[in-house]
Amino acid sequence: MNDFAKAQRPTPKAGVMDIAAYVPGKATVHGVAKVHKLSANESPLGASPHAVEAYRATDHYLSSYPDGEVIALRQAIAETQGLNIENILCGNGSDELLGLLCQTYLAPGDEAIFTDHGFLVYKIQTLAAGAKPVIVKENDTVIDVDAVLAAVTDKTKVVFITNPGNPTGTYVPFEEVKRLHAGLPPHVLLVLDAAYAEYVRKNDYDAGVALVSASDNVVMTRTFSKIHGLPALRIGWMYAPLHVTDAVNRVRGPFNMNSAAIAAGTAAIRDRDHVQKACAFNAEWAQWLTDEFTKLGLKVTPSVTNFLLVHFPDTQNKSAAKADEYLQSKGYILRRVTSYGFPEALRMSIGSEEANRGVIAALTEFLKS
Repeated sequence: MNDFAKAQRPTPKAGVMDIAAYVPGKATVHGVAKVHKLSANESPLGASPHAVEAYRATDHYLSSYPDGEVIALRQAIAETQGLNIENILCGNGSDELLGLLCQTYLAPGDEAIFTDHGFLVYKIQTLAAGAKPVIVKENDTVIDVDAVLAAVTDKTKVVFITNPGNPTGTYVPFEEVKRLHAGLPPHVLLVLDAAYAEYVRKNDYDAGVALVSASDNVVMTRTFSKIHGLPALRIGWMYAPLHVTDAVNRVRGPFNMNSAAIAAGTAAIRDRDHVQKACAFNAEWAQWLTDEFTKLGLKVTPSVTNFLLVHFPDTQNKSAAKADEYLQSKGYILRRVTSYGFPEALRMSIGSEEANRGVIAALTEFLKS
């Protein structure tokens, strides 16, 4: 199409066409009947039976709008987490909330900071808001607080921190997060993306609740897609100062959560036994897989999450790309993470026992060949 023809049609605003669309984890392999999807960090235990029951019970309400204030779910979150319901806002996945924060606090000429291995949605939503993404290098897969602070300018409006990180699986101790916050100007919004917080078993970690409670410029986002096993329903929530929830509510679309998601999420977060079982299962198999990958001579980035970043040698026959190709031929789909800066690594979600053992067996054969 020539330039004249292009000028006769609607044109996206500046920045939109610079966005590389998000590509989700692969779910199928052509010609392979049985596939283990280990590319999206989904829970191998699935959803709580109580959540499934609550979901099914919503079929009587399909002709009615959902609760626009999401009171039942917000109340359940408040009670189980010990929070004030007024400081909780729910969304269609934490992705939507991250986007709403960008819409609310970023304008053309502003800057948003995140690290080079951070969630790709930060860059997408920053560009969509017309602002400039500023990417800071991490220090051996761990967020470098000093590097982040050094990148702050008078144009900085938002700083995104993925803690724990994805796809690295590493985390920033709470004392370092507090040091980061203390070094930011008070008008800069610090967003703590804690999608994998429930899996962390470290005494020096905090998802961000304490810092939000004590500050005017900190927001914590969470998700039901991981530990609660409900990614299909797209449920996210954030804990924020009242002035932030008030502002974001003004741009949030009405009825942004459906009734099935509200009901299932409410039941899921109250089922503490299911959460504990998921955590225990994850801890056991994450350690087992780390040990087995190490025995195979592969480096694994220490992880506090439900996935492992596995590094392959930079050789033609044993590369991450070749390993991925071989694993898929055997029905095991891991995640290529080249777009996150790891061309020679694969990210593996902790799967079922069958899937975990199968991956190790397949890689054993691959590395011997």
